[in-house]
This record gives sequence, C-alpha cells and structure tokens, in this order.
Amino acid sequence: MTFDDLGLSAPILKAIATQGYSEPSPIQAKAIPAVLEGHDVMAAAQTGTGKTAGFTLPILELLSKGRRAGPNQARTLILTPTRELAAQVGESVAVYGKHLNMTSTVVFGGVKINPQMQKLRRGVDILVATPGRLMDLHSQNAVKFDNLEVLVLDEADRMLDMGFIHDIKRIIGLLPKRRQNLMFSATFSEDIRKLAKGLVRNPIEISVSPRNAAAPSVEQWICPVDKKQKGPLLIKLIHDGGWGQALVFTKTKHGANKLTKLLEAAGITAAAIHGNKSQGARTRALADFKAGEIRLLVATDIAARGLDIEQLPQVVNFDLPNVSEDYVHRIGRTGRAGASGQAISLVSADEVDLLSDIERLTQKLLERREIEGFEPDQNLPVTTLNKPIRSKKPRKALNNETNSTDNSRHNNGATNAKKRTVYGHGPKPGGKLKSGGRNQTSRPGGRSEGSSEPRSDANGNRASRPASRSAAAPRSGAAPSKPSGNSPYGGGGGKPTSGRNRPSGGNSNRSSGRS
Repeated sequence: MTFDDLGLSAPILKAIATQGYSEPSPIQAKAIPAVLEGHDVMAAAQTGTGKTAGFTLPILELLSKGRRAGPNQARTLILTPTRELAAQVGESVAVYGKHLNMTSTVVFGGVKINPQMQKLRRGVDILVATPGRLMDLHSQNAVKFDNLEVLVLDEADRMLDMGFIHDIKRIIGLLPKRRQNLMFSATFSEDIRKLAKGLVRNPIEISVSPRNAAAPSVEQWICPVDKKQKGPLLIKLIHDGGWGQALVFTKTKHGANKLTKLLEAAGITAAAIHGNKSQGARTRALADFKAGEIRLLVATDIAARGLDIEQLPQVVNFDLPNVSEDYVHRIGRTGRAGASGQAISLVSADEVDLLSDIERLTQKLLERREIEGFEPDQNLPVTTLNKPIRSKKPRKALNNETNSTDNSRHNNGATNAKKRTVYGHGPKPGGKLKSGGRNQTSRPGGRSEGSSEPRSDANGNRASRPASRSAAAPRSGAAPSKPSGNSPYGGGGGKPTSGRNRPSGGNSNRSSGRS
C-alpha cells in the first residue's frame, strides 16, 4: 500500500513525497481512511509509529474542502499535554499543509499571550493547544468554537496523568455537539475508556502494537552501578562508544542541572530541559540539539513525549522513572520509523523495585552488562517477571500479650489513668465531666491541648470557642489560662487571622505552571 491508495489529494501527496515517505505506517494505513470517512476514532499506538501524521493528514484533506474559519474561530482543535508536543504537532501540520491555502497556529503557556491572541483574531483552520493556555484564551474571548468540526485528543493518557481531566471536560462542554472526535493514546486504560464514553460516538478502535511494548528496533540493556558512579560511567560510555548524540533522562530538575554541569566539565556539550526552564530556553535547547550543536540533551519526563528527533541513536535512563509506563515513553524517543537505537539504563541497587516493575510491565528481563572499573559495591539483586510474594509480618505484641487478659486490662487502665493525670483529661476538681466531650488545659496565650474544635471557619479564619465552654484547671505549676469566650483574647489568646487562607493540602499531577 502507498499513500496514493488512501484518497489524499495531490498537494498533500506532494508534501509527503518531499519528506521522503512513500508507504504509510500501520497506524496511518488504518487511521487515515477511518478519519476521511467521518468516523470517530480511538487509536492506540506506541510512540514513534507515525500516529501524528495519522490524524494530521486526513484532517488537512477534510478541511481543504470546506469554508475558511471566521474571526476568532477554529475549525479543528488538537489538544496536547505538553508544550513540546504541541510544537511538534504544529510543525507536522505546517509541513504537510504547506501546499494548501490553510492557516494554523500553536498556543501554549510560558510565552506571551498577546501574539497568540493576534494570530487567532482572523481565525485559524487548525489550532494546536495545551489545555491551560486554551482556557486562558477562551476566558478572554480570543477563541470561539461555534464552527468547530474536529476535536483531537493527542496523548490522552498523558493528559490524564498530568491532571488535565477537569480542563478537558470544561473544554468539551464548550464545543458543538456535532463534531468528529479523534482520540490517540499510547495505551487505553480504564480511565481513558471512561473519558471516551462521554466523548466519542460509535468509535472505530485501532490498535497496532501490544500494550506497553517498546519498538523491536530498540536494543535495551542495563548497567548495574553504584549511584555515586553514574556520572563518571555515563561519560565513559559516551567516549568509548563514540556517541554523536544522546538523550538522557533524570528523575528531578536538580539532577538534570547537576548532570549537565558534570558533562560540560568533562568537555561534552550538554543542555537541560525541564519545567523550571523558560519556554524560550527549552525551545532553544531542543533546536540546538536537533541542529547537532549540543551533544547531550538532559531532560526530565516533561520531554518523554513530543520529541521527534531523527536518527537519535541512544536514550539513557540516568535514573529509572517512578512510573514504569514512563520507561516505555522515554525509550520510544529512539528506534523511530524503523531505525535502530539503544536504550541504556544505569541502575543502582536501591532502584531494584523500579527495575522489577518495568520488567513486569514490558514482560522482558533486561540484559545486564557490567562495565569494567564500575562494578558496583552494592550488588543489584536478581529480578523475575513473577510478582513478589510479600511475607506477612507478625503482629507486634501490645502490653505483653503473653500476660493474662486481666493483666493487660490492668496495664491499659493504669496507662490511661496516667494520661488523664498528666494532660488534664479528667474532671476538674469539684466539677462534672461534660457529656460527649472532655475538659482541657489551656496553654498560656495559645490553643488548648487536645482541643477538638475546628482550627478555622469556612473562610479560613481562626474559630473562637463558645463562651459557654468551661476552662479546666491548669496543670500544677502552670500559669493560669487566659479567659475564653468573649474576652479580648478571643478563645485561647491567639491573635485573629482573618483574611489568611490555609494552603491546600491536595496534590496535583500537573507540571509546574499552567501549560
């Protein structure tokens, strides 16, 4: 099969031929006809299989036959999780649509918003965007979706991992009901299928590769090494192997910066890209790497997807990822489009659990190669593809459980009585213990110990205790507590904190800043 057999027009075929392609990849051969026929599509394919062209080519074909976009309108919206991937998709659209009279633009965070608003003012046929910046533009009426025809979610699983689910749902709620939906993802997890239920209608499902499998053209192996020797070992591998270029992944931003300085000190040109770098710096580093001006690109997982670098021969996992699926995405940067590549992981003994998770995910025991002079002092334990059987630890004995039940009750009772004496939990002298509560001993000028009252009200202000709450007797030798209720000290003597909100305790998977 050739691209001529897929029903694409002459201008698009000319652009494809200019890029040196004649035969579609498996994902392209299946996805392009389905999109051209107007079906909703759910496609799963590993990285490096050409799935970006699998949706950009048919979208260009469909839009070339319709009306131009109106002011501030977009006819196709392509959502991506990262800025790098958005730029890559935008480049693909420009390359394959260069012989068509069509407009496109890319919008993402980290850069000024005004130039993006100006580009959208006349309307665009294809808009590539990250969710955060798209919401910002829509809130300023810079983009509208009244004429939207196609929605694409690229790397949908990654968008969920990064915490964009709420933004995606809000965006979907802004779109016309009648539209074509395309969802491309490396995997189809349960969360992805749950999202798809409210998005695609009677979709055609396409899967061209086994789940969580690396491309067969990638040679994978690991180097057991002590953590402190990883840097010198990497330098040796670069020199001995005569590596022209390599992409190196670290677990943290600090680690990326530290490794870059070490490489530069060894005379190896290197640059780091991660979330703390400005978008301009990240774009320059990637451009210099593609141009061959930088030998080593050191990246965190923000670059695990969306980097399309031709003839990238080596990918190195300086640190193993915490999430085993990210291993597949990392090494997918090499061995693309049928080319061969190497994926080398430098693994220390404390990473054996991460290694085991990766091997069970990929169902492949990775070959181990010790490098002379870097044999680890701490041996890397042997791993298997079987799930580890965790032995049950015996329950820790409490209060000498070998004693009789009566003795245990006696010991527990004595302990509790001691607590009541020390912390003032018993009834105040001459008084009665409150029903459903406990009396307390106040710290001078502070909150009462053991208080079960809320620290703040719904507005984040510190709550005052009710005036009717009785104060317990102070500890022996302690200063008397300050008056509560309507006293000038406001229930505990602390100063009011109106207007101060407590920081949220929730976690976010989203990378730093809105994309």
